[in-house]
Amino acid sequence: MRRDITAWHSPRLDKTMEICVYGHYGTPILMFPSAAADYLEYERFHLIDSVKEPLEDGRIKIYSINSINSEAWLNDTMEGRHKAIRHQQYNAYIVDEVVPFIHNDCGGERPILTSGVSLGALHAVNTMFRRPDLFGGTLAMSGIYDLKAYTKGYFDEDCYFNSPMDYLPNLTEGAILDMLRQDKHIHIATGSGAYEDPSASVLFGEVLSALSIPHVIDVWSNEWTHDWPTWRAMLPVMVGRMTDY
Repeated sequence: MRRDITAWHSPRLDKTMEICVYGHYGTPILMFPSAAADYLEYERFHLIDSVKEPLEDGRIKIYSINSINSEAWLNDTMEGRHKAIRHQQYNAYIVDEVVPFIHNDCGGERPILTSGVSLGALHAVNTMFRRPDLFGGTLAMSGIYDLKAYTKGYFDEDCYFNSPMDYLPNLTEGAILDMLRQDKHIHIATGSGAYEDPSASVLFGEVLSALSIPHVIDVWSNEWTHDWPTWRAMLPVMVGRMTDY
């Protein structure tokens, strides 16, 4: 199985950012790390191994990137406004740098799926719903889709437009909603065991249903906790439900 690491100095973030590519062909999946982890987290905890078969079969390619959560929402020494600014810079890095890299690596433009666990799930969902012209769906696991869970009481316009539970209910008819109502791969899974919050996924599903956006909310039982064995079980199931483009 192909495994390539690339890095470049990001002008949007003013720092070197790495990306690891797994697989040689297939639907591209952009993976956001959990919490303050790095681009190799999913490899270290064997999440990549859990989808080894579709990677080797050429059904999917995975692009695992670094987070800047320790420079934004998880940095208790920063003011809220500075966190929001840094988050917006990360959004620009994704759209202006990572997406073109993926398109080039795939030999042309293709809809990209997003994925992640925990805080990475929020980033995955938010990235996809902000830019459905670039992203074709999301495979999110054990997330909370309200950014206010991380902002420690700070909330401004930039926070609002990065908090799907806030901006989606106010989405009006138009091009963005039309794109979201197309046949997207929107799969959101959660366990019900320790440190999971299944209500967050259920409530988010209700928002999507009210907007007539196709989706799957998959609530697993109490033995599935907020931990790697859960996500190693979930991701192959979600990938298995996909149909290639």
